Amino acid sequence: MPELPSLTDPERAIYAWQMWVPGVGEEGQRKLKAASVLISRVGGLGGLVALELAAAGVGKLVLAHGGDLQPSDLNRQLLQTHDHIGKPRMDSIVRRLQELNPRCEIVGVAENVSPDNADALVAQADLIVDAAPLFQERLALNAAAMRAGKPMVECSMHTLEASVTTFVPGKTGCLACYVPEVPPTWRRQFPVFGAVSGTAACIGALEIIKLITGIGETLCGEMLSMDLSTMQFRKVRLPKHGDCAVCG
Repeated sequence: MPELPSLTDPERAIYAWQMWVPGVGEEGQRKLKAASVLISRVGGLGGLVALELAAAGVGKLVLAHGGDLQPSDLNRQLLQTHDHIGKPRMDSIVRRLQELNPRCEIVGVAENVSPDNADALVAQADLIVDAAPLFQERLALNAAAMRAGKPMVECSMHTLEASVTTFVPGKTGCLACYVPEVPPTWRRQFPVFGAVSGTAACIGALEIIKLITGIGETLCGEMLSMDLSTMQFRKVRLPKHGDCAVCG
């Protein structure tokens, strides 16, 4: 196993309070510094995952998101600013994250995940976060993560509902076990409040932190389902199908 990178005195000062969390300490912080995470779509959900992971000291973030900023993005995409409308989203994403943590290596890829680029993107990171709005992207990323044997945290939301789960190859099923193909009625545009996206994002970021440091219990093989209109939360065990075309 490669030796973990050391911490500088400024890093010890920045991360002191989170290193006080039981089970983290300096070793856990060094694990975060050594880790790399791919995030698919860095908008209202994935953008806040990236923000939290950069703030926590993850060493490298690989970010995949194409297109230019639209006015309708600004109610939830907290890495964007009003003066960036009409410009490539990725430029603002990289700049804002580097302003927060100049020690974090940011690799910005101005493309959405597809079957053509999923394997190459997954190869650049240790762990994967799926925050894409389209199931075409989600299923392509899921298949690539399973092929590479890399854990994937799946985050999603719609209206006032959200969910987070963690797939670990060889231990759990995968996204294709319960969503084997693109749902015919799913659309790219849907009702969204930034606060709902942010709720799922913060839980997803914490899942990544737990996977890296080993603290706490993850949602491995379980889905945390949240109805934020009534503040009801429940955990559901997800199926692992032996005949799944992706992980079976």
